[in-house]
Amino acid sequence: MYQNFKRLLEKQGITPYKVSKETGVSTSTLSDWKTGRSTPKLDKLQKIADYFGVGLEELISEKGGA
Repeated sequence: MYQNFKRLLEKQGITPYKVSKETGVSTSTLSDWKTGRSTPKLDKLQKIADYFGVGLEELISEKGGA
């Protein structure tokens, strides 16, 4: 999931900090996802998918369609 998130960040030139501020998903939560310390909850994944204007499936897909 984090790789898809990272691709979306790069594609749109956005920082994780900006996503955090605009979605309410904390930067520490994003960091924990990146390092594998925690698994994203569905509601937070949906907020991020909505923010980027992509479907939830695209965000969590193993193929990384982003």
